[in-house]
Amino acid sequence: MSRSGRRPGATETRDAILQAARQEFNNRGYDAASIRGIASHAEIDPALVYHYFANKQALFVAALEFPADPGIELPRILGGDPQQLGERLVRTILTIWDREQISPVIALLRSAVANEQFAAMLRQFIATAILEPVLGSLTVDQPRLRGSLVASQLVGLAMARYVLRIPPLVDVPTEQLVSLVAPTIQRYLTGELTLS
Repeated sequence: MSRSGRRPGATETRDAILQAARQEFNNRGYDAASIRGIASHAEIDPALVYHYFANKQALFVAALEFPADPGIELPRILGGDPQQLGERLVRTILTIWDREQISPVIALLRSAVANEQFAAMLRQFIATAILEPVLGSLTVDQPRLRGSLVASQLVGLAMARYVLRIPPLVDVPTEQLVSLVAPTIQRYLTGELTLS
């Protein structure tokens, strides 16, 4: 006798959740998609989604094969001196991209460039799961502008280094690149922003 709301086999259930999540995220965007909606789409109880994935963020990471889970990485980035936050952020991101051999990063960036709906979903996720916690850890003015500037720098870096492979940027050692980029990120995070 099967249990209510369960599918036979853990692998099949997990796969059904991921497939439903991809469709819900694609159709509704990151912010509007819900665990309840994903569970309904997969024809399972919402509690079963939480059995496999801690929260919506972890589900998004798995469904889109995001190269890292911000829920795991952010505590390490946010711990420590706020004046070195930019360095920790850049080092963590570059290390993840290099470790993952950047194929998920390339796939995500190409999808975002080619598909406005996917780009909107990725923007929502980056804003909600990464930029808001980073800026929320600081007492600064204009957090949304600061977050946009940080995102522009990091996305541009990813495009230039991993997708377009612009020399000599593609060959710069990670630590050297951290030392070059981190001061700009730090200025965006905590420096004075003057708008005329």
